[in-house]
Amino acid sequence: MPKLKSHRGAAKRFRLTSGGKVRRSQANKRHILTKKTTKRKRHLDQEAPVSPADQRRVRRMIPYG
Repeated sequence: MPKLKSHRGAAKRFRLTSGGKVRRSQANKRHILTKKTTKRKRHLDQEAPVSPADQRRVRRMIPYG
């Protein structure tokens, strides 16, 4: 069976944890940062889990993590 191709857009946006869960970076950290509090910006740096509804779809797009 041939190797599967990764969806390159998804591969740049999602990472797999060692336990197999999918992590994503948070939105709202790109611009208009002056009005956001330091605490809010700091928390937006952390990665969040992908919702369970989307997990299977994302896993199919990045077959090899």
